[in-house]
Amino acid sequence: MIKMGTGFIQSESKIFVAGHRGMVGSAVVRRLRQQGCENLVLRSHDELDLLDQNGVHQFLKQEQFDCIILAAAKVGGILANSMYPADFIYNNLTVQNNVIHEAWRSGVQNLLFLGSSCIYPKFAPQPMKEEHLLSGPLEPTNEPYAIAKIAGIKMCEAYNRQYGTDYFAIMPTNLYGPGDSYGLQDSHVLPALIRKMHEAKCGKQDSVMLWGTGTSRREFLHCDDLAAAVVFLLTLKKKILFESFSLDGAPLINVGYGKDITIFDLAKEVQRITEFSGEIKWDATKPDGTPQKLLDTSRINNLGWQPGISLSDGIKETYLEYCTKEEV
Repeated sequence: MIKMGTGFIQSESKIFVAGHRGMVGSAVVRRLRQQGCENLVLRSHDELDLLDQNGVHQFLKQEQFDCIILAAAKVGGILANSMYPADFIYNNLTVQNNVIHEAWRSGVQNLLFLGSSCIYPKFAPQPMKEEHLLSGPLEPTNEPYAIAKIAGIKMCEAYNRQYGTDYFAIMPTNLYGPGDSYGLQDSHVLPALIRKMHEAKCGKQDSVMLWGTGTSRREFLHCDDLAAAVVFLLTLKKKILFESFSLDGAPLINVGYGKDITIFDLAKEVQRITEFSGEIKWDATKPDGTPQKLLDTSRINNLGWQPGISLSDGIKETYLEYCTKEEV
């Protein structure tokens, strides 16, 4: 089915999706299958530990993939990043070092690395363009994670320059959707809000306490929209995609919704959808994080991609999935 051009993948391509059980990886697998890609190779952590360089080497050497999509990562919100900074930098650096390096060693020409919008400076101009990378200090609460992701981008760039590979990175904004994590210690803001409001409603609580002041602004993209962007970019002609990158050579492209919202307004929207009737209180002693994180998506938009799922519809769908999980 995939016939857009002589891009990174075709319908018969042999593709390894690393991290296929996560929210992003599972969405990418769904989208690839919808587009006729059936030659997908998937491995659970028990089957392949991406922290094990020799294991990754043997696996990639044996399988000989046409393309790798690196969606495996240790992720979490402000609390998790604050509590486990060593885990975030070590795990993410090690996984991406192993996969990217061993991809090259095994002759894989095509690789897509999934990063995060937290790579940009805390006070970057808004909306944040790809060329704002490394232009200022990072947000301290997620600096270890951001540094790992920046290293992944630069690794793709370095291998392209030295070895002639076609590796590139996409930086999605805050993601949500089916398969998200709702753990209160490791979840991001939107799933945490859904869980807190739902439990408060079920427990007939008269209020919920949320971190910060609610003034920070965030952009949210449904994981199925991100998956659509991944497949769109992988089916572009390589020349067109690589010519879209900035002159500094970083093979990097933003993927976002195009609009942001305050955490206060997001909380009110989740309250409306979950039908929690109590009061929302704010603990201003807790961190707000970066004041604003809105991506400039003009690069991917100019290539022909736009998101298709509204924030309201996406939250409704996500909440229904969460309720279904609760009932199981």
